Amino acid sequence: MARIRILDSTLREGEQTPGLFFDGHIKLAIARSLDALGVDIIEAGHPVVSPAIHQSVKLIAKLPLNALIGAHARLLKKDVDLALECGVQFLGIFYGVANARLSQVFRTEFSRALDQITEVISYAKSKTPDLTIRYTPEDAVRSSFDNVVDAAFAAVSAGADIISIADTTGYMVPGTERSMYDYVTRLKDSLSRRGVEPIIAVHCHNDRGLALANALDAYRAGAEIIDTTILGLGERTGIVDLAQLLTCLTLDFDAGRKWNLGKLQGLYTLVSEYSGVPIPANLPLLGAHAFTHCAGVHTHAAAVNPLHYQSIPPEILGRRMEVALDHMSGMSSILWAFDQLGIEVDKSLADQVLGIVKAMGQRGRSVSLKELEYIHQWCQVSDASGAAGMHITD
Repeated sequence: MARIRILDSTLREGEQTPGLFFDGHIKLAIARSLDALGVDIIEAGHPVVSPAIHQSVKLIAKLPLNALIGAHARLLKKDVDLALECGVQFLGIFYGVANARLSQVFRTEFSRALDQITEVISYAKSKTPDLTIRYTPEDAVRSSFDNVVDAAFAAVSAGADIISIADTTGYMVPGTERSMYDYVTRLKDSLSRRGVEPIIAVHCHNDRGLALANALDAYRAGAEIIDTTILGLGERTGIVDLAQLLTCLTLDFDAGRKWNLGKLQGLYTLVSEYSGVPIPANLPLLGAHAFTHCAGVHTHAAAVNPLHYQSIPPEILGRRMEVALDHMSGMSSILWAFDQLGIEVDKSLADQVLGIVKAMGQRGRSVSLKELEYIHQWCQVSDASGAAGMHITD
């Protein structure tokens, strides 16, 4: 498989989440964190949208980072000029070539669209010859395939380095006639027969919850760049989640890359705090419950060997296995928790603690390790004084 590169678009696509905007100083912090993680391309924004975005793109482009800093642009010279004025090394230009879009939105003919694609991309390349240019036929997978091939060929001939397959509406479904694997394969073959072999990227939306699956399908077919965002942010239901993609590529595919996955938790916490989007407790990998075992049969086996109920080692993400203490707990959970605290308990006291924990769990609470210490102390005092038990309140 080709060497994969990751483009993170949290600062561009992510800001298309309704109501989300990052202040400039937070954008700089996110960009630095993405670079430390090992992301290859940071799409910093669409400068024409607002002066604030223009300024942040310009400042991020000046940072001494390893990643390429990119900007987004419509197929307009004024957008190109504003992006290049920011000093970016990467420019993404988008223009849909679906027949309905051309006639109903752009009110132009396909032949004129090809001329405009050629003109604007040639213009951008002439102004900055070492600029990396990506052309995206928006909603490519629902457009006429012949139109996509013709537009991609025109773009590459004019100087584009990358063609991005946009599944703009989350339309693709693995294993069906709408397979991203098949689409990437077909597009690569069609362009190769015309004598061009651009880098293929994919931009997969998550409307059906299949963005990650489609992105991995694309990678298997030879795509070399995958777009992501932190927390899968973006229009509607967003795009591919960065952490999930990197972990799959690391554990399940021979990606030939090393990312600093231990940086992900801090990065997600940063973005969550300043976006106002909470990290769901059940979010794969980085949610509070991702490596937490609850049911007694699970915790008993996981305490012996976590691999009985885990296929992902939490250590690669800087995390560790946890056990929930609530109404589902059994004795193995209590003993595991006391072992974490370095506290030895006899069976009688452990039984007493377990009863209290289960009763609290039935009131919708989980007991933390710190609270378990308090319960342990209560039980010791109760035993010494002959008290009957613990009064539990909501």
